[in-house]
This record gives sequence, C-alpha cells and structure tokens, in this order.
Amino acid sequence: MQCVVLAAGEGKRMRPLTARRPKVMLPIANRPMMEHLVLAARDAGITDFIFVVGYFEREIRNHFRDGSGFGVNITYVTQRHQLGTADALRATAGMVNRQFLLLNGDMVLKRNDIEELCRMSAPCMGIHETDHPQDYGVVTVEESRITGLEEKSEHPKSNLINAGAYLFNPDIFDLLAEIKISGRGEFELTDALESYIREGTLNAYPLDYWLDVGQPWDLLDANEALLSSLHHEQCGTVEDGCTLPDTISIGKGTVIRAGTYIEGPCVIGENCVIGPHAYIRGSTAIGDDCHIGHATEIKNSIIMSSTRIPHFNYVGDSIVGSGCNFGAGTKVANLRHDNGAVKVCGKTTGRRKFGAIIGDNVLFGINCSVNVGSLVGSNAKIAPHSLVEGCIEEGSVIR
Repeated sequence: MQCVVLAAGEGKRMRPLTARRPKVMLPIANRPMMEHLVLAARDAGITDFIFVVGYFEREIRNHFRDGSGFGVNITYVTQRHQLGTADALRATAGMVNRQFLLLNGDMVLKRNDIEELCRMSAPCMGIHETDHPQDYGVVTVEESRITGLEEKSEHPKSNLINAGAYLFNPDIFDLLAEIKISGRGEFELTDALESYIREGTLNAYPLDYWLDVGQPWDLLDANEALLSSLHHEQCGTVEDGCTLPDTISIGKGTVIRAGTYIEGPCVIGENCVIGPHAYIRGSTAIGDDCHIGHATEIKNSIIMSSTRIPHFNYVGDSIVGSGCNFGAGTKVANLRHDNGAVKVCGKTTGRRKFGAIIGDNVLFGINCSVNVGSLVGSNAKIAPHSLVEGCIEEGSVIR
C-alpha cells in the first residue's frame, strides 16, 4: 500500500516556531513530529511513501532524503502554492495507482491504528473523540458510516472529529477534479468527501490513539506522551557524582558533568554539555549541540538544537527554539499568582503552568525576567535586566 503524507503547510498558528521550518518538522521527543508518524506507518507494513511538500521543503527533504535511512522509499511532490488539502492531494495524481493511505503530517498515530485503518473498506475516515470538538471538523456517525461533516462549528453536533487519516481508492481523484475553491480561498478535501457521505459509502474507523498539535503548547503534551513510551539509550559520557534514572536517553558525544541531577523521562541529544550541577526535570527534551550549564533548572520543556542556557537559569513549561542564548540569571516564569490558565497573545492555553514560546536565535542579556505566557519572535535581542512579557515581534530589540 502507498501512503501519501501532507506536509506542505507552514502551520501559522505555531509561529514563531515555524518561521524557518514547516510545522511537521517541529521536534517532539527530539524527533520531527512527522518522523514519529512515518515510523508508525512503516512498522504497520507501509514502505512506499509520497510526501507532498512546499513551505521550507528543504528541511523535510534533507532530513528524510530517499527514505532508505528509515527503511522506506520516499517520493516527493511539491505543492507550489498552499491552496488547501484537496489541492495538495491532487498534486499526487498519476503517482497513486492503487488503494492508499492519506495522512496529515502534523499528528501522531500508533502502529495498531494504522494497521486497522488499512484493513477497512475504502473510502474510510479515521475519527477520534475529543472534549473540544468545536476546534475541528465534526462528524456524525450511524452504524460505522459517516452521515455528516461540519467544519469548526460553535455548536458541534457530536464530540467525534475528523482525525485527518483516510483510506482511499484512486477514484478520489475524480472527485477532486470537480470541487471548487471554498470561501476560505482553498480547495477543501472535505468538499470531495461530501459526495461519499451523500452516497452513504464513507466508512468510519475510531482511532484508539491520536495526538494533534494545533497550538505551540500542544507540543508539551505530545512531548510528555511520547517520552513516557520512548526506548531509552544512554550514550555519551557521564561523570561521577551525577544522578540519572533509567528513563533518560543521552545522545552520542554528550557529556553530563558532575553534580547534575536528571529526572525521567527525558531525552538529551548528541554533543551536548549538561552541567555541572544542572537540574533537568521530567518530560524535558533537549536537542543536539545544546549547553545546559551550572545551576540551571529546566522543567517540562522542549529546548531545540544549538541553544545555550548556561548559568543560573530557570526555564519551566516552555518551548525554546534553536540557536538561542540565555544570559546568566535569566529566568522564565510559568505560574500565574491567581493560578488561572495562562494565556498567550490573548488565547488561553488551558494550562495552569506554562512559560513562554521563544523563537529561533533569540538572545537574552543577563538577569532578564520572562513573564508567563510570553511569545518572543525569532532573532529578537533582549537587553540585560529586561522584563519580557506579551508578544514580541520577530527581530525586535528591547533595550
């Protein structure tokens, strides 16, 4: 079976983290989220993939290449203009010649669900139950058939949603050729699905496991979930006087210096320097070539590659981009005094504890204070002793 993975979009809601990478390449447990999906599909027996790429496509191509490093075969097709999911799938016309799986690249599925979906009768849609269906396309189901599909309704008719996983026959391309551009200026795959729904032929498969990453703070939930099931390997060098559990992965070339205390689960990439006397708390992922230094505490956070947090720092419940540098004493708060849900740029995270979203190549001077719910755009420069709060635009200079 072939598998088409839609990976052309930017993911504007994930800004500033997607300023220089597509959403599907954002790391979860130190792997791009799309890699988790591809590996699950591979383990389910699928080895022939077509990636639809577009926005910063070189990031995807350079990581996956021809797929041989992952035990699969990958063919690429470019969606030149991001004109919707139907337009993205149409780009593969002529490349798909048999029953195929279609997956959105910005979600995480498990092998068992992919196997079961492939055993269904096409056309079939993967569905999932959620407690906030108003954020998704809502479906109604009768006797395992989809009877209705409604996009992001304020008053959803059910708590079942379209999960973005499908099993199709090549006849889907005939339907795609007939749809017109929507009010949002896109060619919507869901418009093509309406034909199946009217005919009563669109089957439903309820997914047991589904992780969707729609907002930056969703990365933390996904990171925690995947770290808890990760196979852990400890490479690198661990000096005497460190405390490490079995639930931690350490990459090659990484040095854990004396006095460092690490709680699990946690993953640390290659060629990092951790400590001395650092404290890494659970559900933290640290990318390659990072420096987490003396008396620095990191809690429940994602720290992307080549970032330095070297002296007397605290980062809690945050996502930090690549190439950042934290001056000594700079700290990120993660709890409101009223214990209310943290908001980012006016939008609630639904989280009692959340720190900041920090883009790539942000430079902090010494003793900066970053308030809860802050969003700092890429390439911002923050002067020493600054209070950072609210939404800071890309390239800003705070003196």
